[in-house]
Amino acid sequence: MYVIIDDRENVATGYIGGFDREGISSVGFSPTEFLEWLESAGELSAIDAFLLGDCDTRATLPRTVRKRCRAPIIALSNQRMLKHTVELFEAGVDDVVHIPVHPREILARTAAISRRSLGISVHGRQSAIRVFFDGRDPEIGGAVMMLPRRELRILEHMVGQQGKWLTKTQIFNAVYGIFEETFDENVIESHVSKLRKKLRDRLGYDPIVSRRYIGYRLDTSTGTSEDDATRDLQNLGILAKQAPSRLRPIFT
Repeated sequence: MYVIIDDRENVATGYIGGFDREGISSVGFSPTEFLEWLESAGELSAIDAFLLGDCDTRATLPRTVRKRCRAPIIALSNQRMLKHTVELFEAGVDDVVHIPVHPREILARTAAISRRSLGISVHGRQSAIRVFFDGRDPEIGGAVMMLPRRELRILEHMVGQQGKWLTKTQIFNAVYGIFEETFDENVIESHVSKLRKKLRDRLGYDPIVSRRYIGYRLDTSTGTSEDDATRDLQNLGILAKQAPSRLRPIFT
């Protein structure tokens, strides 16, 4: 999800529409609204980037954001002046783009920043699954696979999380946005099920591991052994041999 901070409501609305056409959730705030929300917001891992537009507090907002979240901060600038660009970088932004700019360029720049900071390969953990984080369809098993935009978004998010366990809520927030109220988060189960079948048919194995009460994880090796699954559960403090009726959720 992209968070747009701009005093100009029409600018924020325009970018929200552009991201929506790319299948990406976004939300717009005025600077005052944003600071009020940021102060009380909960978990922010679903945020892909903050887009910092025209506002009086632009010089101080990046450092305020950094206290809560490590997502990229990209400044949207309409001034093509070296002095202005340098000032934005000194304020703490990760990149500066000059408007107008296509949402796909913002997606590509966000992906590049994240790869540099987290050490993520553009191809994912293994060459069998290659995602590009810029709206292009992924390459699965050496060939392009066309995916619906929600399934593509889930796959990109899983690759970006480098094999971490993700709860249904975390995936929902990344795909639909943390303010979405139209859909129920259980829709993620359907999206993941369809994605798993397509990947399994192409690769010959299921790269998405699921565990009840834990969530989903992308494993691009040629399968996950029972020993590996047991070790994962034990690392999370759960006995793999425990009866399902006795398992207690560790995420809320």
